[in-house]
Amino acid sequence: MMNSLLSVCDIKDDVKDILDLASKIKAGEMEDKPLEGKTLAMIFQKSSTRTRVSFDVGMYQLGGRAIFLSSNDLQMGRGEPISDTAKVLSRFVDGIMIRAINHDDVVELAKHSDVPVINGLTDLEHPCQALADMLTIKEHFGDWKGRKICFVGDGNNVSNSLLLIAPLLEMDMALACPKGYEPNEDIVKIAKEYAFENNTEIIITDDINIALDNVDAVFTDVWVSMGDEKETEQRKNDFAPFQVNSDLMSLANDEAIFLHCLPAIRGQEVTSDVIDGEQSVVFDEAENRMHAQKAVLYYYLKD
Repeated sequence: MMNSLLSVCDIKDDVKDILDLASKIKAGEMEDKPLEGKTLAMIFQKSSTRTRVSFDVGMYQLGGRAIFLSSNDLQMGRGEPISDTAKVLSRFVDGIMIRAINHDDVVELAKHSDVPVINGLTDLEHPCQALADMLTIKEHFGDWKGRKICFVGDGNNVSNSLLLIAPLLEMDMALACPKGYEPNEDIVKIAKEYAFENNTEIIITDDINIALDNVDAVFTDVWVSMGDEKETEQRKNDFAPFQVNSDLMSLANDEAIFLHCLPAIRGQEVTSDVIDGEQSVVFDEAENRMHAQKAVLYYYLKD
């Protein structure tokens, strides 16, 4: 398989270098247009604002170009095997970014691709979001080591990637979720192995008080992800006690920040006074998607 970014696990030994590179790129300390002449194919099986724009603009600023391909634009949507799509695109472009429904499809794409494949989001992980989140934390606090972060809500793709990346940066992490909505078991197992190696702690609990104790950063995400719409009413009921509001934020450290991958539904997973308040860094976080992904593009596509 080509050297690709499908999971945070793929950058286990490189995560700090990539984030340092992101900081340098954001500060304008890198060479001008290092990816001149490079082309990125962007496959979207799901709609997107931040992923599409940040990758497109990021490639442009690095001197390359990006090609947007929806499911309707590809023969994949008419039954062409993923393996054939991977082999064909590899003849035309220097890299492929895919925002997919099923993680297995991205693994299959990378298996048959001769160019790097970047996971722009799947049902299992969102590694580029995790990198942007860690860049935001470093900018706000100046370091990672010894910090504690907490994700409140669904054990979804975003929380899975955070569980993996936190211990690699020597941070503790807690995940507060209702029973029945825990994160992927395999992800948790790997995250705990990383935590053991780095002398950090992973906590999975339905007790918000335990999860929020001594926390520096509070994360959440929508309660109903794309594909879960049939469970909307049940999820609203189950997640109601896990809404991030001012009372919940008061359980964290006084200087704690609030993060959300966006889009957010105010009044549901988070209240307006929190996401629009002084503790919120969600728009810094959104901007950092582009800077983190420019580092990923440089890392994987630069000759």
